[in-house]
This record gives sequence, structure tokens and C-alpha cells, in this order.
Amino acid sequence: MAQRWVDLDAQGHVNNAAVLDYLQEARVAYLSDSPNAHLLGNGIVVVGQQVEYLAPLGFGVGPLTAEVAVGEVGASRFTIAYTLHEGGLLAVRARTTLCLFDFASGRPTRLAPPERAWFAEQAVPLEPLRDVGGWHVGGAAHEHPVAVRWSDIDRYGHVNNTLYFDYVAEARVALYGALLDAPIRTGTGETPERTWLVARQDLTHTRQMVFRREPYVVRTAIGALGRTSSTLAAQIVDPVTGDVAARAVSVVVHGDAHGQPTPLPEPLHAAAARWPAVPGTRAGGRP
Repeated sequence: MAQRWVDLDAQGHVNNAAVLDYLQEARVAYLSDSPNAHLLGNGIVVVGQQVEYLAPLGFGVGPLTAEVAVGEVGASRFTIAYTLHEGGLLAVRARTTLCLFDFASGRPTRLAPPERAWFAEQAVPLEPLRDVGGWHVGGAAHEHPVAVRWSDIDRYGHVNNTLYFDYVAEARVALYGALLDAPIRTGTGETPERTWLVARQDLTHTRQMVFRREPYVVRTAIGALGRTSSTLAAQIVDPVTGDVAARAVSVVVHGDAHGQPTPLPEPLHAAAARWPAVPGTRAGGRP
């Protein structure tokens, strides 16, 4: 697996959302070489993702290798675990929960006994990722419209799971822009005042998103604030129906021009009172 030049963001490293493409490539390759390869064309949907970013990924730094394993296996769901190494350095740990889904009935469907048996044979105990809490978006939140592009649609006719992280990131950058002067680096020739490093992102899918001309809305609220890190809760909402398509929790570290953690800017503390996230249990959902 190789990093692509187009995966790099304005900060010069692989964008956090692009990592989801790498995970999907690794998962598809793993399942394609298995006795359950036929499931890839029969309605496997992603219902949840957890991604822990341990080190930034560069371009041409070293080979990118992925290790894939099966975790918990249920009647209709199973978990895939990943580690991504760049030149021998552990850069990412992640989990994806997938579900076999019948689009005709709009309901999950059970794995056939041979399908479940193969996953169970591969299953190994997984070390839990750090708990980031069950933050939720309340009544007050920063709101940002996001448009679904035609190219965002996958073979099932709905938005591919990897794009949800893009929508959450767009809204997060817009939130910073509403609070700060020069919130992000915008050009390769400038010296940035600050950087933002995503340390962790969890996302739960609750409804499918489809292509349409009307934008969806990402509502973002601010949860726990540390000295250098902030926890943000987000939800992607259909403003027409009020339905929530996905819920996300992100942990973002504020850094200086060189990426070294520095104290959070004061406007972010003020915004936490204006757009407070609500603590609670971890959000669940079904596709």
C-alpha cells in the first residue's frame, strides 16, 4: 500500500480522513482473498469506525504496511481491526464494525453459518482503544452545510463510509475559522501560526446519505478541553427531516508551526460555553 500525493493536506502530511481510504483498501483486500469474498457485493455496510492516530503519515517516508485481523463476531456484525505502519513505525490503530444488510428490506441480515464460522475461526482478542467518552451534540451547536458530491457515491448508491470523516472535518475547519484569525495553514509558502493534529476519531453511522442537491448540515459542539487538546462532538443532520445520519467524536490537539502541542487558544474556551457538548453514554445506532 502506498500513500498518494493527493492525500496530503495543507499541513504537509496525510489527511486524517484519507486514512479511512487506506483502511478500506486493506479491508477489501483481506476479504477478497477469503472464502467470504462474495459478501463484498452483497450489502456489507460500515456501522462504526474508531481511528487512533499515533504518528503523522508522510509521503515517500517509508513503505506503508497494513495488518488486518478479525475481532468480535456476532450474528450479523463483525469487527475488523487494523494497524498501519510507516517504515516500521506504528502510525494508526483502528477498528471498523460492519454489518450484513439487506437493502430491499432495509434491515440487517444474518451471516450464513459457513460465513460466520470462517470469521469466528479468524477472530482474535483485541486490545481496547482508549475510551474518549460518549459526547453528544445538544441544542446549541456550530452549524455548517456540506454538499454531497456525485463522486462521493459508492456501488451501493449511497455515500461511501470514508467520506463522512471529510464532512466532519469540513465543519471542524469552519468552526475554527469562525473563532480564530488564521485558523489553519492555507498555502504551502506561508509559515502557519498553528497546526491541528487529530489524535482520535470515532464515528457511528445511523442512516444512509444519498446524493441530492440540498446540503446536509454538520452540527459541532465542544466537549472536554484539556491544556492542548479538545474533544468535539458532531452530528450530520438532514435539515429537511431532522434525521441524524452519523454521530462523531474527535480529539484534536492544538500545535505550533512545527506541530508541537501548545495551549488551546482562548476563543475555543469561550466557544465551549456557547456550543457545549453533552456528556453521556457512547452513541449507538444501526445502518
